[in-house]
Amino acid sequence: MLSESAAGVFTIAATPFLPDGALDLASVDRATDFYVGAGATGLTILGIMGEAGKLTQDEALQVVTRVTARAGIPVVVGVSAPGFAAIEALAKAAMDRGAAGVMVAPPGHLRTDAQITGYFRTVAEVLGDIPFVLQDFPLVTGVTLDPSVILRIVEDCPTCVMLKHEDWPGLDKITTLRRASDKGARRISILCGNGGLFLPEEVARGADGAMTGFAYPEMMRDVVAAAKAGDMERAHDIFDIYLPLIRFETQPGLGLAIRKEVLARRGAIAHATVRRPGPKLTPETMAELDRLLVRLEARRGAQ
Repeated sequence: MLSESAAGVFTIAATPFLPDGALDLASVDRATDFYVGAGATGLTILGIMGEAGKLTQDEALQVVTRVTARAGIPVVVGVSAPGFAAIEALAKAAMDRGAAGVMVAPPGHLRTDAQITGYFRTVAEVLGDIPFVLQDFPLVTGVTLDPSVILRIVEDCPTCVMLKHEDWPGLDKITTLRRASDKGARRISILCGNGGLFLPEEVARGADGAMTGFAYPEMMRDVVAAAKAGDMERAHDIFDIYLPLIRFETQPGLGLAIRKEVLARRGAIAHATVRRPGPKLTPETMAELDRLLVRLEARRGAQ
């Protein structure tokens, strides 16, 4: 079961599709092996990058069943939904299939701190003893979680064991939360997203690792390991090699298509298909990506 001690790299897994948009279960297996082989300590599926909103309920459960049966590491399942009944149903089905926990983001209609804390108290009640990840991604949800609100949720909800931190700028938020833990607040795991764009700084501020889907998970593995060993210079040296691609992948609205293209080129998935509605890469973007990957591989080889 997922716990407050979770650390390392929980890779956000892309959901593979065939060229016609059908679910590609063979590539689900292939991608799972790829992520595990790249050093992931856990996987997160059916998140925003996993195109969960484009899957039917049956397809979502097929993915959960396939990944949990194969991964051999903890699997977190995104269960965010407009209503609590849908959250409860998917969460329980995922746990029955071997998931370690679930992830929930606040819906965009929440406006006040009281509404946010009340919402997550209900989430905890609905989930029962299922451990959950609080997803803090205001760029997408439109909901800003002040550190005081996060601390209140953590205090009110013992089954909240992890924060997926994706605020931007958000480094001071990590510092505030860790200082609160040092003064006696319950300490939960903090894993960070945003494509890994601020990973060295996040770990230096007290994050326990990464939860994002950058197409080179080994970068996140090595940066986190170096930072945790106290070698921040090495962490930054490794990170700097990948930064141009991280920046390119982080483009809002286009990043998933770029990420899937890179994953396909690396053999992690058979096709770079983004299920409709979704972007397609233009020849110009593909040429830019070609150049970035050539330079990246040259720098990796010289490391």
